[in-house]
Amino acid sequence: MILCKNNKIQSLKVNIFTKYYFSRVLDHMNILYNLLMNKVEITLSILKLFNVKIKQFVNERKNVIKTLEKEISKNEKYIWIHVASLGEYEQGLPVFEHVKSLYKNHKIVLSFFSSSGYNVRKNNKISDITVYLPIDTIKNVNKFLDIINPEMAFFVKYEFWPNYLKSLYKRNTPTYLISGVFRENHWFFKFYGSWMRKVLGSFTHFFVQNNSSKKMLSKFNLNNCSVMGDSRYDRVMELLNQNNEVLFLKEFKNKKTCIVAGSTWEEDDDLIIKFINSNSSTNNCWIIAPHQIKLKYIKKIQSQIKLNSILLSELNFENSQNVNLIIVDSVGLLTKLYSYADISYVGGGMGRSGLHNTLEPAVYKVPVVIGKNFKNFPEVSQLIKLNGIISVSNYDSFESKIRKLIQSHNMRKEMGEINFEYIKSKVGASKKVMIYLNERK
Repeated sequence: MILCKNNKIQSLKVNIFTKYYFSRVLDHMNILYNLLMNKVEITLSILKLFNVKIKQFVNERKNVIKTLEKEISKNEKYIWIHVASLGEYEQGLPVFEHVKSLYKNHKIVLSFFSSSGYNVRKNNKISDITVYLPIDTIKNVNKFLDIINPEMAFFVKYEFWPNYLKSLYKRNTPTYLISGVFRENHWFFKFYGSWMRKVLGSFTHFFVQNNSSKKMLSKFNLNNCSVMGDSRYDRVMELLNQNNEVLFLKEFKNKKTCIVAGSTWEEDDDLIIKFINSNSSTNNCWIIAPHQIKLKYIKKIQSQIKLNSILLSELNFENSQNVNLIIVDSVGLLTKLYSYADISYVGGGMGRSGLHNTLEPAVYKVPVVIGKNFKNFPEVSQLIKLNGIISVSNYDSFESKIRKLIQSHNMRKEMGEINFEYIKSKVGASKKVMIYLNERK
């Protein structure tokens, strides 16, 4: 009995010591993170003197607080939505539309982290105010949230900013993650990520894409979670109802087989250019939309292609039927351009830059060709197995697959139907979020 009592006392001491130790570790990690964020802000203010991109990043955030002070009214109620970039905005859009419809008496503040997303969607149908997200320092966070005073907040997919999340939690602001994905190899599920797991506890509810994400959160007692699916399927299905007309593209295509290559990087363009120069035909036409719109690079592509080509900005009725290749020199049109495709190629997979959205062309019932790198894209793996998407690893396989697709209308039609039916079977994620919110309104 005495031995048993001593063991219990010893166990209690160990538990108390363990809790104390980890609380100290968490405190230290929070301090280190805040020191890092402050140092980042100071460093960027110095580096902007020597780097144009950093200068742009800093200047873009300089007037956010002033803009909010000017635009925000204390007589209004606000909802804050934050996305990293354009992809996350498009992914969350069906949910945002439902939120706007459900909370008609609220105004929406939308924030972006990246300039690519902000510049394309700073004028949008969802938000009343669109800004950049200030760096995650305690000072910036308190200013930002004091002004907006949001009644609820939404983050999309991978956006985890500790100070913003902790401050929202302290303010008792309902905070939701939309289309979240959690994998076992995420660093905050490692032993050194315990401080970040505590931050995850700031979310009121997680809406995740799959059961494995829910199980992963559950392992760490984060049970406030629902499987919603992926709202990207809802979003791409909406593309069929938008006005997809691009001036003079109908005349440009003119019954030819049209191959649209979207969000291409140099590794992708090398394959495409080589194929075009070796397989030119007046029965085919091409639209190439580079991921980075830089005139110098666009001119380089144009100079390497033997086919008669033109920039999209130069296209008009007179010249539309005299060229077989268009290079896109503007942003925001890709989802419309895919509607003209008979075959699509989605860039990013030949190199390490990251595969871009394959669902955008797939919804138009066209086959999709990609490069060899598509890890962490489960829908791509599934559609490859179903034969809606083709992955190529080098020029020879690219040439072989594109040539077959050009020659076979039936193959294109069959692959396109597979892609569309797959997307159709996945819609409905945003409605699940709305049912949850409506029940708690």
